[in-house]
Amino acid sequence: MENEIVNKVSQSGLITIDLEEFYPSGDRVVFDIKDHLFQGLILREKDFREFIKNHDWAAYKDKYVSLICTADAIVPTWAYMLLATQLEPYAKKVIFGDLETLETILYNEILSKINLIDYKDARIVIKGCGKLPVPKAAYVQITSLLRPIAKSIMYGEPCSTVPLYKQPKQ
Repeated sequence: MENEIVNKVSQSGLITIDLEEFYPSGDRVVFDIKDHLFQGLILREKDFREFIKNHDWAAYKDKYVSLICTADAIVPTWAYMLLATQLEPYAKKVIFGDLETLETILYNEILSKINLIDYKDARIVIKGCGKLPVPKAAYVQITSLLRPIAKSIMYGEPCSTVPLYKQPKQ
């Protein structure tokens, strides 16, 4: 009799969810308003509006844009709103916040659209350790979405997982 190698992981019935597969393609751009402050401190409306009028907004076509100010300055809310009005026709998405906030918002939108019925009573492994910047918030969100319907949830790789949740026996 031959010693056949059996792949127990493939026979286990585990469903692997790799959040990197949901990662939306496209460039991410941080627009830092600090570069448009007078002496790095003050937003001068006249100068800012002149910049808005003359800037090439088409350069943001099909990009994900986060709006921030990294300077210790008070920036009026309307300034971010004005930027959004110029970016919206070109960018895929415009948000207020840093890149992690941008990724979190993108994943919130994507994960809110998944068909949870596909995972009812399933044994799920949420894959970790990837190459793309999947935010921790996405891992929390997918876990929260799956918890009410999954039989079990684990994190890691199918051959080496960390158990997170197991449905109580009824």
